[in-house]
Amino acid sequence: MELAEALTQRVVVLDGGMSTALELAGHDLSDSLWSARLLLTDPDAVRAAHLAYFLAGAEVAITASYQASFAGFARRGISESETARLLRSSVALARSAASEVDGPRWLAASVGPYGAVLADGSEYRGRYGLSRQELADFHRPRLEELCAAGPDVLAIETIPDVDEAEAVLEVVRGSGVPAWLSYSVRGDRTCAGQPLEEAFAVVAGVGEVIAVGVNCCAPEDVAVAVAVAREVTGLPVVVYPNSGEQWDARERSWTGDGTGFAALAGEWADGGARMVGGCCRTGPDAIAVLAESLATRS
Repeated sequence: MELAEALTQRVVVLDGGMSTALELAGHDLSDSLWSARLLLTDPDAVRAAHLAYFLAGAEVAITASYQASFAGFARRGISESETARLLRSSVALARSAASEVDGPRWLAASVGPYGAVLADGSEYRGRYGLSRQELADFHRPRLEELCAAGPDVLAIETIPDVDEAEAVLEVVRGSGVPAWLSYSVRGDRTCAGQPLEEAFAVVAGVGEVIAVGVNCCAPEDVAVAVAVAREVTGLPVVVYPNSGEQWDARERSWTGDGTGFAALAGEWADGGARMVGGCCRTGPDAIAVLAESLATRS
């Protein structure tokens, strides 16, 4: 069954944060390539993270390509041909993990924002000072490699502003590969400050887009985004917020309940969310709670 068809029938469970699962397994991600480094140094760890989420009840695996790009790998002396191989391997690793479990599973190739390659938090601000054409030129080569790897869907995620969304969609349009578009938001605006009505409207006329939504945001920002996304686009809505924990800079630790976001999943589903998962600080245990919660509503 195609993912788009499944979304017409029920709520589909996404996985949680790739970096969270890797850190829980003991991997050090203090690197500008973040989780993408393990595509090169420890691909088995990436596969194991995907499998952990599938075993927890996730139906969609988001690949470890969020921070993978030709520019980012080039700074580490990695050739274009090797970068292309690594990008394709991100999909292959998720596919290998999916083969270990029963039931429908889909592979979403992560397309993170340009700001991720800068490794300075720019993906939460947007407005990089680049033209739309420059952004499209950045995204095009890795999108071509990811599409060639045969994912079920492209996860265009954590996009902070409308300009970058339009640039990525320019590349996706005509590819024939399904995609979802997910913004990082604060309140009822993108991280760059644009109204969500404007942000979601950019998918009009892009037939590849099968869902729109938000991720890497506070759980309390999701419900409004779901309502706006449904009203503006009429498409299924995808949501995968952070856990809701807060970083205490003085104590250098996280505070709060890391599974609390799952309690809100029913509200999001009632509002029109058709794919639900977690982002930062949500690991396999949190997804297991989420999957169980959503199963009782089917």
